[in-house]
Amino acid sequence: MGIEAPAVTRWATARGDLHWANLTTPLRNLDREGWGTAPEGFDVATLYAYTLLQPDVAARVREAFPTLASPAGLAAEATVRAQLPQTVARGDNLALKGQLRNWSEELRSR
Repeated sequence: MGIEAPAVTRWATARGDLHWANLTTPLRNLDREGWGTAPEGFDVATLYAYTLLQPDVAARVREAFPTLASPAGLAAEATVRAQLPQTVARGDNLALKGQLRNWSEELRSR
């Protein structure tokens, strides 16, 4: 979507698919098939992406995880943003389609 790829300066272990359906109360992390390395902040950026339809929750995620405000976080967000349209094309996450466009604009401005 016209976003220049930021340089990935830090890699970290990631679960690869962190979203609300993979979290329980008390806090447990389920479904780790995507486990591996990714740009630092990838999991948080993924969780953030799945909150885009709830701006108040998205703001809380961004506040709770300051990594998203860092250069590494920008690279992670751009990576997640580039991957999610594939899920929309498969018929998943259709509600996010418009929000992904908005997120692209926000990322371009950073």
